[in-house]
Amino acid sequence: MFFEKLQAKVQSQVQLLETVAHWRSQGERIVFTNGCFDLLHLGHVRYLADARDLGHRLIVGVNADASVSKLKGPNRPIQDEATRQLVLASLACVDAVVLFDEDTPYHLIAAIMPDVLVKGGDWSLDQIVGADLVLANGGDVRSLPFVEGFSTTNIEARILGKEPRNDQNGK
Repeated sequence: MFFEKLQAKVQSQVQLLETVAHWRSQGERIVFTNGCFDLLHLGHVRYLADARDLGHRLIVGVNADASVSKLKGPNRPIQDEATRQLVLASLACVDAVVLFDEDTPYHLIAAIMPDVLVKGGDWSLDQIVGADLVLANGGDVRSLPFVEGFSTTNIEARILGKEPRNDQNGK
């Protein structure tokens, strides 16, 4: 039963637009972010929790597998798109997860028109895809700080023995 509730958070773009319309009718503030989220780690969890604090509902757009490979290289993604979506859906701070297969989520953002658009600290506001749309609609665009020492790239390097551990425990 619980797993079915997680699966219900993973929505098609058509389903998501219906969900967003319902949330808006309830006066809820919609936050959107996107990314690969290949190996979920503490940095992701903290980032998503902080993003959720900016509104009532958090939608996470997930890059499709082909997009991740194009962005991160031929050995990525490590986890397939269905797995990445369900892992994200398991987080209490995430209200909906949607896959996008374009190079950027621009059209998805245009369709959702979130109240708040969020990206990680490596993105300046002028680099955030869809910021123009959200700002023109009276919304807010934020770049949230990273939790230092956590990245999927670093985890992959440690697994391959190419980099020492660099996490909060120093191990």
